[in-house]
Amino acid sequence: MTSRTRSTRSMWPAHLAVWLYAAVLCIPLYFVLVSSVKDDTAIFANGFSLPGSWHWDNFSKAWDQAQLGPAMLNSLFITLGAEVGGLALAIPAAYALARSGSRLAAWAEKAFSLGFLIPGLAALVPTVLLAIELQLFQTRLFLILLFTANAQPLAVILLTQFMRGIPRELDEAAVVDGASRLRVLFHIYLPLAMPGVATVFILNFLGIWNEYLFSATLLSSDVSVRTLQVALPTLQSQTNPQYGVLLAGTLLCSVPMFALFAGLQRRMMTALTQGSLKA
Repeated sequence: MTSRTRSTRSMWPAHLAVWLYAAVLCIPLYFVLVSSVKDDTAIFANGFSLPGSWHWDNFSKAWDQAQLGPAMLNSLFITLGAEVGGLALAIPAAYALARSGSRLAAWAEKAFSLGFLIPGLAALVPTVLLAIELQLFQTRLFLILLFTANAQPLAVILLTQFMRGIPRELDEAAVVDGASRLRVLFHIYLPLAMPGVATVFILNFLGIWNEYLFSATLLSSDVSVRTLQVALPTLQSQTNPQYGVLLAGTLLCSVPMFALFAGLQRRMMTALTQGSLKA
């Protein structure tokens, strides 16, 4: 028996575990997919069977009843605004931390790490008071600023670790040739760090897009400003629940996330692979 055959046979438990984990993830997604085109009777009769009659109008009902169009535009505006602001702050900060060996930089990196220790619920009341004090309560601008700040710990820590893997000789040679630090950052480091930037963009996009607590508290219930996650629960009526319509709305809310991951998954996989090789 060759070493390659022995290695393949020894890996079968890992492959089995991966396939089982994939199945566990796919089962709820399958249930949502088939239930979104059923009526409530068919969902409760046999939730995992294919529909006998396809209720495609569930999607139009969800779109109209919850007014998901304006809500989706608000979510995109807030999410993309926070993403742009977050990356504009995190990329220079990560470059400075990655290339500085001072004690101050080490303490600054630890300070960013402390951001993971603060639970969102504990910061809710101070955040509301801050929004009122700044006269930005129930405005999308405050939510963008809040999510921009919340994205910094993850973005700075990940990009700092990624930029530390870029050889120092590149920026040293560019500085010798007369390039400024900003030019080194944007013409050398940023192109090489794009897989890491894509990873940060996806992770922060998922967090901001799916956020409910602060969006429901800091924004009014007015249709013109509420986000998708705030609009979606309005489909659940206490007197006349329509679970097929609710699941159809859930799928509509998930489309941008699937599209984003499909477009950036190659860069994200590249970043994760490079990170494992460096480790």
